[in-house]
Amino acid sequence: MGEARGRVVLTVAPNGGRKTKADHPALPLAADELARTAAECVERGASMIHLHVRDAEGRHCLDPEAYRMTIAHICEAVGDRLVLQITSESIGRYSPAEQRAAVLKTNPEAVSLALRELAPEAPDERDFCIFLGKLKQMRVWPQIILYTAAEAERLGAMVKQGLIPFDRLSVLYVLGRFSVTRTALPRDLLPFFAPDMPRFASWSVCAFGRRETACVTAAALLGGHARVGFENNLSLPDGARAASNADLVGAAARAFEAVGLQTQTADGLREEIAAAMGA
Repeated sequence: MGEARGRVVLTVAPNGGRKTKADHPALPLAADELARTAAECVERGASMIHLHVRDAEGRHCLDPEAYRMTIAHICEAVGDRLVLQITSESIGRYSPAEQRAAVLKTNPEAVSLALRELAPEAPDERDFCIFLGKLKQMRVWPQIILYTAAEAERLGAMVKQGLIPFDRLSVLYVLGRFSVTRTALPRDLLPFFAPDMPRFASWSVCAFGRRETACVTAAALLGGHARVGFENNLSLPDGARAASNADLVGAAARAFEAVGLQTQTADGLREEIAAAMGA
């Protein structure tokens, strides 16, 4: 699975597109709330923030103006100390073409792309790869979200076919599901690393539920990176309710330190991104 690396990219996913303040009163939704969260999390070891924004009715949206406003607030709060990654997630509201257009209009530093949404069927793969080529030209760093081992195999096949315009591809393995019966466990990572599975240059893990810290620590020890936050989990490792996203970031950072790992800085991550983007 690869040797543990010295520095782990710790991403915070502070809100997601589904939760509301009924789930947690400290869930950050507005631009100023997200900026405060970013400032708190960077101090606890985060090097990237994964952003969802909402419309005037509080619904998940991919509005470029909303993204730009939120990004401006965060940059004012933390400068360049966080890499800013937007989501392209549909949540049933956007077609693949609308998702692609929103990303291109926003022109973010980084973006997450769910393979099952952007290329749901084999005939969609061509448009997806053309889109990736545009992102490379624009120097927008993509991270491909994979929910199952079968999706990882499919992406690996696309790489072998020469369809993916990145030599060093970044992926995110999602462990567990929104259902309370699918709380993630560290062993959920194993199917992604079966002997015949594809290997990707950079990989991260996010995990649903209270075992989040355990899952991302296991990933970090195997050479991966981590994403934590209210989007997937509201609980500290001991099961107590987290007061903030920063508490979850801090819990992961302490766990990494306890096993001899350090968190990456935004500058260090940008060096890795530059190498992944190529010439």
